[in-house]
Amino acid sequence: MRQDDSVTHRDAAPPDLASMRKQYRAEGLSETELAATPLEQFARWFKQAATEGGLFEPNAMVVSTADAQGRPSSRTVLLKHFDERGFVFYTNYDSRKGRELTGNPYVSLLFPWHPMARQVIVTGVARRTGRDETAAYFRTRPHGSQLGAWASGQSSVLADRADLDAAYAELAARYPEGEQVPVPPHWGGFRVAPQAVEFWQGRENRLHDRLRYVARPDGGWRVERLSP
Repeated sequence: MRQDDSVTHRDAAPPDLASMRKQYRAEGLSETELAATPLEQFARWFKQAATEGGLFEPNAMVVSTADAQGRPSSRTVLLKHFDERGFVFYTNYDSRKGRELTGNPYVSLLFPWHPMARQVIVTGVARRTGRDETAAYFRTRPHGSQLGAWASGQSSVLADRADLDAAYAELAARYPEGEQVPVPPHWGGFRVAPQAVEFWQGRENRLHDRLRYVARPDGGWRVERLSP
C-alpha cells in the first residue's frame, strides 16, 4: 500500500450509523394469511426466500444458547431439515453450543432474511437426534466435510492453523476419497422443538408486523400480534 493510501484510509470518516436506514415495504402480514401451524408458515416463507428472495444460504440461522450461569453465545449454523417435529442442525457435541445445549436445552433460532425485510425467530427446546438419523445425514456430506468433522475439535483452543491442516491431512490419507468415513461419536444433530415461532415482516415507518405462534397445552397453536 502506498503511503498516501494509508493516510487516506486512516483519516477517512467513519460511517454515520445513525443515518443508515432502509424504508421497508408497504405490504404486510395479516392473521388471515397465516398457515394453520408455524412449520407450514415457515415452509411458505422459506420457499420464497430460497426461490425469490435472492438470499445467500437462506438456511443460515443464528443459534443462541446460554450456559448454566445464563451467559449467552451466538453463532451462525445451517438448517439441514425441518418438519412438524422441529428444526434440525448438526454440530460437534463437544463444541461450545453442544456443551451448553446439553446443560441447558433452551435455544433461540433466528433467520435474518434482510433482503426480504423478514425475520423468523424460533424459541424452543433442543434434543439430540438419534444416531441412525445422524448417520444418514453424515453420509450425504461431501467427503471433505466428513473428514473435517473428525479433524476439528470445535471451539477448543488451537495453537496453530498448521496443526489443524496436519490433522486433516492425516485423516485424508487414512480415508481416501471413495472410502467410507465413520461417523464421529462426538458429532450429531439437534432437533429444536418449537414452543414459539415469530414471523416478522418489515413495514413502513417501522410499524412492522409481528405475528407469533405460541404452543398450547393441547398440542395446537394460538397466534398473537406483537407491537413493533
